[in-house]
Amino acid sequence: MSTDIRKDNTAMPVDTDSVETQHVEQGAAKQGESFAEVALRLGGASADEARRTGVLDSADDQVEDLFAPQYQTVNSPAHRAVWDRLVPTELFYCELDMPSEDVNRVSERSLSLVRYHRDRGTLLNAKGKISDDVLVDLGDAGYWGTLVDREYGGSGASMQQFARLITAMATIDPTVAGLASVHGCIGAVDPVRSFGTAEQKQRFLPKLADGTRLSAFALTEPGAGSDLTALKTTAVLDGDEYVVNGEKLFITNAVEGRTIGLVCKIDDVPSVLIVDLPDHQDEHFQLNQYGIYALRRAHNNGLVFKNFRVPAENRLMPVRGDGLTIAYHGLNLGRVALCANAAGTMRWMLSEMLPWANFRRTYGQAIEQRELVRRRIGRMAGLIVACDAMTQWCAGLLDQGFRGEMECVVAKIFGSEAQKEAAIELFMKTHGGRSFLHGHLFGDNVHEFLAPCIYEGEGEMLGMAFFKSLVKNHGKTFFEPIGRTLHDLGISQPNLVNPSHLWALRKPMMEYAKWYAGRRVGGAHWTRLPDMSAKLHAHAKFAQRTLSEGGFEISSTMRTHQLKLADRQCRMSQLSSKMQDALVILVTSQYAALSKDAVTEAAGLAMCAELRRRITGAKATDREFRQVTDLGKRIAEKGWRELDGVQPGGILQSYESASDS
Repeated sequence: MSTDIRKDNTAMPVDTDSVETQHVEQGAAKQGESFAEVALRLGGASADEARRTGVLDSADDQVEDLFAPQYQTVNSPAHRAVWDRLVPTELFYCELDMPSEDVNRVSERSLSLVRYHRDRGTLLNAKGKISDDVLVDLGDAGYWGTLVDREYGGSGASMQQFARLITAMATIDPTVAGLASVHGCIGAVDPVRSFGTAEQKQRFLPKLADGTRLSAFALTEPGAGSDLTALKTTAVLDGDEYVVNGEKLFITNAVEGRTIGLVCKIDDVPSVLIVDLPDHQDEHFQLNQYGIYALRRAHNNGLVFKNFRVPAENRLMPVRGDGLTIAYHGLNLGRVALCANAAGTMRWMLSEMLPWANFRRTYGQAIEQRELVRRRIGRMAGLIVACDAMTQWCAGLLDQGFRGEMECVVAKIFGSEAQKEAAIELFMKTHGGRSFLHGHLFGDNVHEFLAPCIYEGEGEMLGMAFFKSLVKNHGKTFFEPIGRTLHDLGISQPNLVNPSHLWALRKPMMEYAKWYAGRRVGGAHWTRLPDMSAKLHAHAKFAQRTLSEGGFEISSTMRTHQLKLADRQCRMSQLSSKMQDALVILVTSQYAALSKDAVTEAAGLAMCAELRRRITGAKATDREFRQVTDLGKRIAEKGWRELDGVQPGGILQSYESASDS
């Protein structure tokens, strides 16, 4: 196996809407049944459901095997925070990776030309899509090859560098930013560079780098979303070609002349073919076009293949696993990119809120003087800082070689939910009725702001996937032996007062008792936090305690429900959200403290306080209200460095101009 697969997580092979692929659990058994299959079967699920889930779980295990042990899920920061007795606090902050000259040049050229097209009104074509001229110009600038290695014509950016470009681009146009993620993170780039042979890399990557062949990943089907075992697209070998039949749905960036990673079944085994789509539709290849509210500036189509031929040499052959391994391998870069995109999009929202809040007057006073509006401004800044913190942290983990599965799921969920709240609760409500005018940032993009909650994984479903990843090793170590023993004895509900039950369970229960007593007596210890204000320090310590104590709370829930926990989705979701919020607090508090910017620190503090209240159920104090409203006042009156260069639009339906006329 090549080193880059183990150490370089630089792409993500799943189309934005096939997202419901929940990559159910991580790091499972290396041999035999997966943990998910065992748990479902022993918990009373049907044999078919257990088998199907086991297939996905096994694919995820195979992805886990692609990473060196120290970078696998059980050694990830999120997992260690909950289950380890000694946790290095420094795992929850990654230093900023400054761009190379090449990456800096590509970024500046790409940003400049998109501004140029935006200002000239040439960003979109007559159909409202990003124009071909813009796509070509971006190719000339090197934009599409940012994540492609230099030897194949790219600039070889790190994930941190790429994410910062995404954030900056989203302040100009979030769709252009998103297309970079679709192409570089969840398109054909990652499958080829991570699983391709030397010949396949040389054949495909240069054209992917210069934008000659923009890409997509074709996974979702009309009847196969989260249940990838329901794939029906097939490819049958005929001489030196595969004959493909089937249909794909909701594939972003899929039009004639693009290159896709096509997931299909070959000899009933999930596989991936790299396919150059023809320049024109014919009886063998058709686009299924439909109306869709989200992604309206990009192309999102279905693909229909009828006896469509693909060279056999285009099949990717992973060293371990199959096509689902390829599909799951890259899921995380796209999630980080989504959080980065949200951070840039919210900057654009905030830059438009400020002039409007200064202009709009009620009862003789600008609304920026009102406490509620100031709270919205301060709250928006807090969401931005937390997204920046999560993006820098997760991207840094990927650059170090971590799989980053759990951490990137948290970034995706937080980023998408933050953008949704910012759009509706903060941005729309501040602009009032003007939000729905044609030409308004909200009115023109409301579906774009909401869609990330669904693609790249629906939030609550991903939250359960996070939880399952968190409990998998603990469950396999301590609860699976108990479940197997009970199943073998035909006991559906153990009774520890019954001597025969107690005797049968003595060995697995003794192992669990050792773990429990060891953690209770020894406790958990974290290394020292960096220098920070007393308030931020208090939030960081709270997050550490919450995470360490979370192991006991989760284990108690597992004791209560045993292997039937899979049916307790609401309980899993609640526990997952608590752990996620604690992680965001810990990461954001350190990021804010090390930012060396007073406004950024205050915004991080406001976000940490809000998340802490969400965990504890406490109500905001008057002092906490003042902290966030003072932050909003500071930004409204003096600006914020994070908004430098972000250009707001004009005031729509200005009542002053109407009265003047």
